[in-house]
Amino acid sequence: MSTSITASGLDESIADATPSSLCAREPRVPADRLVAEMVPPPRFDSVRFDTYVPDPDQPSQTEAVRVLAGFAAGLGETRPGASGKRGFLGFGRKPAKTPAGPRGVYLDGGYGVGKTHLLASLWHATDAEPSLKAFGTFVELTNLVGALGFQQTVRTLSGHRLLCIDEFELDDPGDTVLVSSLLGRLVEAGVALAATSNTLPGKLGEGRFASVDFLREIQGLSAHFRSLRIDGEDYRHRGLPEAPAPYSDEQVTKAAYATPGASLDDFPHLLEHLARVHPSRYGALTDGIEAVCLTDVQPVPDQSTALRLVVLADRLYDREVPVLASGMPFDRLFSEEMLNGGYRKKYFRAISRLTALARDAKGLVPTDS
Repeated sequence: MSTSITASGLDESIADATPSSLCAREPRVPADRLVAEMVPPPRFDSVRFDTYVPDPDQPSQTEAVRVLAGFAAGLGETRPGASGKRGFLGFGRKPAKTPAGPRGVYLDGGYGVGKTHLLASLWHATDAEPSLKAFGTFVELTNLVGALGFQQTVRTLSGHRLLCIDEFELDDPGDTVLVSSLLGRLVEAGVALAATSNTLPGKLGEGRFASVDFLREIQGLSAHFRSLRIDGEDYRHRGLPEAPAPYSDEQVTKAAYATPGASLDDFPHLLEHLARVHPSRYGALTDGIEAVCLTDVQPVPDQSTALRLVVLADRLYDREVPVLASGMPFDRLFSEEMLNGGYRKKYFRAISRLTALARDAKGLVPTDS
C-alpha cells in the first residue's frame, strides 16, 4: 500500500510522473544472484586505501590502513608450489596448510569511522580475480547459507582467497553456531577472513541472548581474527551542517512526483510491508529506485520492526539512495529502551546513515516550497 496522499491538487505536469511504491514490490532473488552480488556495494566501488582520509587526531586510523595494506599484499602471494590461477584455492588443488594464529583481521570501532571503506579497500587491493573474493554483510552471509544450504555454501566459498564480512553481529544462538561452523570450515580450506563490527569478537552476542551458553562458539570465532581497533568520530557528520528537519507531507509528495525514479510510501505501511519481505531481498526491493520519499515517519513500534528497518537503511546507504521524509526526525525513530539495549549500536548506525541520506535528499525540495 502506498501513501494515502495523492497527486490531487498538484501541477498536472508533475502528476503525470507517478512515483513507484516500495510496498507494491515483492522481489524474488535467486541464489545465483546472491553469490554474484557478493562484491562491495555501489557506494564503495571506487574506494581505495589512498582515498581513506584518516583523522590526524586518531593515529589508530592511519595504523589500520598500514596493517590492512600489508594484509592485502600477503594475500596476493601465490601459494608455494602453485603456478598461475591454480595458485588460488578452488581449482582442484589441496589447500595449503593453514598458518598458525589468526587467519583474519577484525576491524572494531564506533559507527562512522570508515570501517566499511577500509574493508572494501582491502577487497579491491587483494590481488585475486573478483570471483575468488567475496564481500557481504553478516546478514547477507547467513541469507546465502539459507539459500544454498550449509554444505554448498562451504563448497562455494572455499574456493575464495578472501571473505569480507561487514557489520558482523550475532543476534541469536542459531547464527552463532552456524557462523562459527562455517568460518571454521573456510579457515581450514585456507580462506582469509576480514570483518567489521562495533563489537569486539569476544563480546559478540552480549545483551542479545545468553551468550555464556555459547561461549565455546564465540571464543572459536574470536580465535580466527586479529582485532584492530579504530577510534574516531562519525565522519558522516564531521564538520557538516545539521541534517534538514523533516518536511511536510505535501513537500515530500510533490518531490516524489517531480523526481524520476522516486518511490513514495507511507512510513507505517512500509514497516508493515518489510515484515512480509525477507531481509535478503531488501537490496532487490530498491532496484531502480533513485530516491525514497516517506510520509508520516514515526517511532518504530517494536524491536523486530526496528531491526528490519536497520537492514533497509544499510541497503539504501550502500546504494546511495537519498531519503526524503515528513513526520518525526530520524534521531527519534528508536525508543530510549532500544537505544540502551543490546542492539543499540545497530540503531545508532541506522540513525547515522539515514541522517546522511536525508542530507543527500535536501536538493529534491525546491528552496521556495
